[in-house]
Amino acid sequence: MRSLSFYILVFLFSFLTNTASALDKKKIKGKEEVVHIETSYGEIVIILFDKTPDHKKNFIQLAKDGFYNGTTFHRVLKGFMIQGGDPNTRAGGDSTRIGIGNPGYTVNSEFDTSLLHDYGMVGAARQNDEINPDKSSSGSQFYIVQSKEGAHHLDGEYTVFGMVVKGMDVVEKIADLEINTEGKPLKRVEINIKVVKEKRKNLQKMYDLSLF
Repeated sequence: MRSLSFYILVFLFSFLTNTASALDKKKIKGKEEVVHIETSYGEIVIILFDKTPDHKKNFIQLAKDGFYNGTTFHRVLKGFMIQGGDPNTRAGGDSTRIGIGNPGYTVNSEFDTSLLHDYGMVGAARQNDEINPDKSSSGSQFYIVQSKEGAHHLDGEYTVFGMVVKGMDVVEKIADLEINTEGKPLKRVEINIKVVKEKRKNLQKMYDLSLF
């Protein structure tokens, strides 16, 4: 005859298992706002992290407002990253100030030791430490890590706030473009961004990864 302690252990195991399952289901409820960057080379799909809420909220709001539409990937350094989001790159913009354009504000840094500059990660550009000791992020400029080895010298220096879940082949095509001495592609790479709501429970199937 089994002891009372045996049945207590069975009950506890069942309780913990069911609780964990319930928590997992809770994590994938609701919808996620997925960023689609359209270029002449194809589409890049990005998911932004909840661990960096200010950057996520800001990027999505700018995208919804159409701020990024008509801007370009203005800095391309093969083996490192591609960068965009400068409003001065729009047609008719101030071409003498490309690289320093912004929406008129910065975003406080949101460093997280679990978010590193791995291949395909999305980070926020910023001004250098001499004029920006707090390491605040540009209000709009962003970059995508194109180096297969990552860009880990930037960890803890620039905020990582998202990752590419589809379209790194497009990033590679852009990285292969011929550039001038300042890293600007000789061929204009204009972007348009839309935000699409997707059910979180479908993201794993759609992009073959687990994020939540």
